[in-house]
Amino acid sequence: MNAREQEAVLTIALLAAFSDGNKDEREREEIKRIAESLAGEAGAPQLAQIYQSVLLKRVNVSQAAAALTDPMHKQLAYEMAVCVCDADDVASDAERKFLQELSTALGLDSKQTVQVQQEAAALADAPLPNTPVAAAIATPTAQSLGGDVRQTTMSDAELDKYILNHSIVNGAIELLPQSLATMAIIPLQIKLVYRIGQAYGFQLDKGHIREFLATAGVGLTSQYVEQFGRKLLGGLLGSVAGGLGRGLGRVTAGAAMSFATTYALGQLAKRYYSGGRQMSTALIQQTYQSLLGQAKQIQGQCSSEIQHKASTLDAGQVMAMVKNA
Repeated sequence: MNAREQEAVLTIALLAAFSDGNKDEREREEIKRIAESLAGEAGAPQLAQIYQSVLLKRVNVSQAAAALTDPMHKQLAYEMAVCVCDADDVASDAERKFLQELSTALGLDSKQTVQVQQEAAALADAPLPNTPVAAAIATPTAQSLGGDVRQTTMSDAELDKYILNHSIVNGAIELLPQSLATMAIIPLQIKLVYRIGQAYGFQLDKGHIREFLATAGVGLTSQYVEQFGRKLLGGLLGSVAGGLGRGLGRVTAGAAMSFATTYALGQLAKRYYSGGRQMSTALIQQTYQSLLGQAKQIQGQCSSEIQHKASTLDAGQVMAMVKNA
């Protein structure tokens, strides 16, 4: 894929990100930051201009699609768009209209598009588990929280191990070449937060958890845009037959970020729910940023484990993890 084709795919991903017209200012700023970051790291200064062109509606779906002639590149662009549209829930009416327009512009047949949409929707709509936090749960213990005593079903050590394992898995998923595999990361993060809240006696729903992530500063749509952008510019995306490409050579920046984001979210959730959800918005954001810095250091110690986990995973296993976790 040449530079012009990469730009076309990234343009389509950004068009998808704004297709519902409801992105709040936090998400817009995060997507802008990501576009600038990817431009600097990948040596592609056009990315900042792409962001502006999309935001100001100087480019449309037909123009971006026209730059793609290879059927695999067209399929990849469509898969990325579907995943971005489903990032914060199953696609809205406006997003479905955009995807139909994109499918037509790319010249894809309905069999190709329906399968991708069904798989993405299954991931986005995967139910939260209703089972205990862990198969081997310790005897519930009480933690004193400034006069409040909250029952927990896992020790600190067990929760830390649980968070670390999920972080390694999400880092490994970033090394898989399939675009739909990347879509599993946020559902797994949501389930991680759910399990931790459950350990402290809170029964949560997806709406609460999504808001928790947004409050911390983790944009759902923007996270997908960044993950796909890093994979695309790093040459890691490809077909199932393509194996893992360059992914197993080293832990990429995208894999490191997915590990760090998951780890920081897990540790933040542990503090938030163990404290009875008493943290202010400012403290949540400050704590998350501090934990993110720590997580990036820990990730370096787990590089070999992330690479090993990636070598044992495939897209089918990842989908099963989301649906059954």
